[in-house]
Amino acid sequence: MNQDQSLRNHLVAMLEGGHSHNSFEKAVADWKPELRGVRPEGANHSAWELVEHIRIAQWDILEFSRSSRHTSPKWPDGYWPETAEAPNVEAWDESIEWLGEDLKLMLARILDPKVDLHARFAHGDGQTLLKEALTLATHNSYHIGQLMTLRGILGV
Repeated sequence: MNQDQSLRNHLVAMLEGGHSHNSFEKAVADWKPELRGVRPEGANHSAWELVEHIRIAQWDILEFSRSSRHTSPKWPDGYWPETAEAPNVEAWDESIEWLGEDLKLMLARILDPKVDLHARFAHGDGQTLLKEALTLATHNSYHIGQLMTLRGILGV
């Protein structure tokens, strides 16, 4: 295996989780609807807020990586849901499903040997797909850790 393919495989492993941190799937498994919007004392966010934030940020990174026409949400408000609780039970599942679909698209882009991981985007401030993949991996990992902490506090 060449170094380029090895790097791509490592990026995919980081984004899928389960190595140095829990997977997103484990972090969101078995949440009772009545606990998804709870902000325990000392916590800045509920599970719903974290899931939706991960989804929005991941979508933004994916779209920025794919198109110069993409407009990012306004920081920081555009990256967080308006309420601690999901608008309905279905919103939780829809957010998780959308997140999974966007991750598949990002992984496919990373694995595409025709896409240069190191080429600077024509738009932005010198970002590359490699930088965006690493940003996404660290961002998701951080918030997955917060979800795992909430699981422990709330007994999920």
